[in-house]
Amino acid sequence: MARILTVWVLTRTLLLLCVFRVLTAPGPDVTSDVTVIYQGWYEVLRTGTFPLDDVTWQYPPAAALAVLSPALLPFLDYASAFFVLALLADAAVCGLLLYAGRRPGRSVRGPWVWVVGLPLLGPTVYARYDVMVTAVAVAALLAGARHPRALGALAGLGALLKVWPVLLLVGSPRGRVTRRSWTAAATAALCITLVFLVAMPGALSFLTFQRDRGTEVESLGALVLHAGRHLGWQGEVRLHYGSVEFLGPYVPLVSAAAQLLSAAALSWLIAWRLYARAWSASTLADAAFVAVLLFTVTSRVISPQYMVWLVGVAAVCLVFRTSRMELPVGLVLVATFVTFLEFPVWFSHVVASDPLGVALLLVRNGLLVAAALLACRALWRQTVAEHPGEAARTRAPVSPAPSGDTCASAP
Repeated sequence: MARILTVWVLTRTLLLLCVFRVLTAPGPDVTSDVTVIYQGWYEVLRTGTFPLDDVTWQYPPAAALAVLSPALLPFLDYASAFFVLALLADAAVCGLLLYAGRRPGRSVRGPWVWVVGLPLLGPTVYARYDVMVTAVAVAALLAGARHPRALGALAGLGALLKVWPVLLLVGSPRGRVTRRSWTAAATAALCITLVFLVAMPGALSFLTFQRDRGTEVESLGALVLHAGRHLGWQGEVRLHYGSVEFLGPYVPLVSAAAQLLSAAALSWLIAWRLYARAWSASTLADAAFVAVLLFTVTSRVISPQYMVWLVGVAAVCLVFRTSRMELPVGLVLVATFVTFLEFPVWFSHVVASDPLGVALLLVRNGLLVAAALLACRALWRQTVAEHPGEAARTRAPVSPAPSGDTCASAP
C-alpha cells in the first residue's frame, strides 16, 4: 500500500505541475477547455439556464454540477479550483480501489492499474471532468456486488453526467439484482432530470447538438477519411461542435457506418445477456469494461479523455481475482500512452493526416479494437462457453471468505 501511495503522490504532483503550467507538456495547451469553455459555461449556468446557444454543450443536464463545482472552492480562481477537485476525484478513486483490493479474495492489481494507468494520458486527466464521472462509475461498480440499489442510483447519476455510465448495468445478474439496480437507475435519472427541467431551461438541448456531430479525426472511422485525403478526397478538417472533425463528401456515410457498428455492439451485448449462465464476482465489472470498450471503439468520437473511463473500469475488473481481463487491460494501458502521444504531443500530425499522425491512430485504435475483441472473448468464455448446461441459479457464493462477497447467477 505504501508503494501505491508513493507512486500516486509522485505522478499526481507531476500532473498538477503541468496543468498549473509550472511544467509545459508538448503540444497544444490542454487546459484551455477549462479556462475558456468550462468557465464560459459556468458563467451561463450560474444564471440558472443551460448554454442554449452554444452547440459545444453536448452533455446531459447533471454535467452542470461538474461545471459549477469549482464554486465549492471560492478562495481559488475557477481553473485552479477545477484542477483541485479533479485531483480529489482521482484520490477518491484510488481510495475506493485500495479499500476494495485489500478485502479477502480481492487484489491490489486494481489500484495499481489506476495509479499507473491514469498519468499515462498526461495532463488531460485533470483538464476534463471525466475523472469526476469515473469516480461515480467506480463507486457504482464496487457497490454493485452487495448493494444493487446503490449501483443503480450511482449509474443513473453517472448517466446524467456523461451518458456512458448507463453501460455499468449491462452485467447486472438477471433476476432480483437487475430489477433493483435498473429500477434505482431509472428512478434516479428521472428524478434528477425532472429537477433540472423544472429549475433550468434547456436541460435536454444536448440531444440535438449530439445528433448533428460529424466524424472526429481520432475515431476509428476517421482512418478511412485520413486515407482518403491522400487519394484526392475533397473534404476538410476543422473545429466543429467542439471537436476537430472531418467535413465533406462521404462523412455522413462514415458516421452512419459507426452507428451501425454501435448497433452491432449492442446486439452482441444483448446476446451475451441471453446466453450467459454463470456470474462470478467480477462479471459485473468485466461486462461493464466490455461494454465501454465496444462503444468507445465504435463511436464517431474517440476523445483522449475517453481513456479515463476505460482505465477506471479496467481497474475495478482487476480488483477481483476471478477477472480474466488482464490482457485487454494491458492493451488499454498501452493505448492510453499512445493516446497521449497523439494528443497533445503530435496532434498537429493527426490533423494533417501525415504518416506519423496516421500511424499513431492506427496503433491506438488497433490496440482498442484488439482489447475489445479479446475482452468479448474472455467474457463469453467465462460466462457462457464454460457453462453450456448450467442450471438456473439465483445466487451462488464465489468464495468461502467471510467478507460476504457473493455473485449472482442467471436464472
